[in-house]
Amino acid sequence: MNELVLSARHAMGRKVEGHALVANDGLSARYDLNRLTGVFSRPAHKLVGQSYVGRILVLDTAKGGVASAWMLHEMQSRDMAPLAIVFNSVNTILVQGAALAGIPMLAGFDEDITSCVPHGAWIEVDPAAATLRVLDQQGRASASTGEGETGRHGAPGNTSKVRFVERG
Repeated sequence: MNELVLSARHAMGRKVEGHALVANDGLSARYDLNRLTGVFSRPAHKLVGQSYVGRILVLDTAKGGVASAWMLHEMQSRDMAPLAIVFNSVNTILVQGAALAGIPMLAGFDEDITSCVPHGAWIEVDPAAATLRVLDQQGRASASTGEGETGRHGAPGNTSKVRFVERG
């Protein structure tokens, strides 16, 4: 089976893996998210009604200013934050907010990341290598519940390329 590996120009944080929530839409923590219930709440957002908690967000761009930045920290303090965030493009304020919250982030790909990563796929974000790996395009289900697994945390200057790695 071939594994899709995408390289980012910008990366920070620890290595994580989990389910991808993918949409060709932006992210404003202030206007798009209900920070109390953990779901996308703006009616026009493509992920409206879906929980972002413990998921890896794969979106087009960051929106918003300082409120979005401190809100990421606030969500993380209540265990209501995404596991990681991946963008085609990002602004410096949201990068600062993700850094403060300890949320891993990748950005800056040569291809549209929202077109390359299947919604619901099980992916790995590895900021040290500046890569995103699609490990399972169908996602992974928990054997005991049939529900999707939540993400897992791992241990904590590049040009963007797509490459395929042969897996056993």
